[in-house]
Amino acid sequence: MSEIILMSDPRVAAVPVHECGEPLVDVRSGGALLVDSRKQSDSDAFYYLREGVLERLRQAQAHLPAGLRFLVVEGYRPPALQRRYFENYAAKLRAERPGWTDEEIRSATSRFVSPPEVAPHSAGAAVDLTLVDTDGRELDMGTAMNATPEESAGACYTDAAGISEQARTHRAILGRALTATGLVNYPTEWWHWSFGDRYWALITHAAGACYGPIRHQRWPGPSKHG
Repeated sequence: MSEIILMSDPRVAAVPVHECGEPLVDVRSGGALLVDSRKQSDSDAFYYLREGVLERLRQAQAHLPAGLRFLVVEGYRPPALQRRYFENYAAKLRAERPGWTDEEIRSATSRFVSPPEVAPHSAGAAVDLTLVDTDGRELDMGTAMNATPEESAGACYTDAAGISEQARTHRAILGRALTATGLVNYPTEWWHWSFGDRYWALITHAAGACYGPIRHQRWPGPSKHG
């Protein structure tokens, strides 16, 4: 397995952001992508991505074998929610590993939740997704989406050993389609892919990120989309 760069790595935070001002757009618009409801909240924030990310996601779906589609679970995540996720998971690890240093806790936490200051989801640049068949049934990906490294014994890592050949094949299909349109994977989470954020810039050797955190957004609320 090649080196895994975690979101807590100082090299990620060191990447400059040249915000392009591209808007967040509704993933449900046009009806091309299936959207899961497991992340529903009081707002529709989870259903939004940067315009360029959404366009690449639609293009990537065209690279999938016949009969398969993406199922989008989460896109944009407000910074305050990102921080809460990070702090809660860090507190859980700290209780389980009282001998760990703060840096060890931060590093371990970042395998599953990005530090708020560099989080791709809070820039509208990341999407959590899986594959479904023509009937909308999720394919076997080796773990449930959002399975932690602890509860999955590391099987949530994209290149994890010990998953079935079927699950490995499905992960490869997902990866080929998304990589073809420029997205990059966070290798501790098979479901997490991004474009234009700091992590993407570091991995692709880009001069900088084009998407930074979005802190204020007015959500139109539930609506019908054709």
